Amino acid sequence: MKRVIDFVGALVGLIVLSPVIVIVAILIKHRLGGPVLFRQVRPGRGGKPFEMVKFRTMRDAYSRDGAPLPDVLRMTPFGSFLRSSSLDELPELWNVLKGEMSLVGPRPLLMEYLPLYNTRQYLRHQVRPGVTGWAQINGRNTLGWPEKFELDVWYVENRSLWLDLKIIALTIKKVVKKDGISASGEATMSKFTGNQE
Repeated sequence: MKRVIDFVGALVGLIVLSPVIVIVAILIKHRLGGPVLFRQVRPGRGGKPFEMVKFRTMRDAYSRDGAPLPDVLRMTPFGSFLRSSSLDELPELWNVLKGEMSLVGPRPLLMEYLPLYNTRQYLRHQVRPGVTGWAQINGRNTLGWPEKFELDVWYVENRSLWLDLKIIALTIKKVVKKDGISASGEATMSKFTGNQE
């Protein structure tokens, strides 16, 4: 049932929001240049890699030695708007349609984090990663890693259709309020470096 809801929801979302998607793509091309989409391999269900797509929100900027500048220096006001409004997440509906992601589930993090999880933290990969999730409506990027992982695992252990509907409804409320977009002193979220128990 969850997969059916994901497929139908993503398909309807892509159709209904297609004018918004096109307008955002044009604005990104005009203000940030190409590419319009940000693509990155992330771990899916069972840790299986997949290519997640989002709208690009940062400009290309490098140090003298060719290394990318920190996120906070590459983020533009336009990019911050895309993130605060969650418009940058819209292309992920394509990942949902393909079955790589779900509308609701733990957010897909970085491949490099996989060997850093403890046994309980790794439980977040028992389900497909989501466009939104329990952690997103309970603090999003303002949470510390231990709290975020515990919320992710709680979702895995308590998931249900009604909980998914509640999360979707509360996500809309969070997006309208632009709540929890970034951690203190960070453009998005600080890097995970270990179990942090």
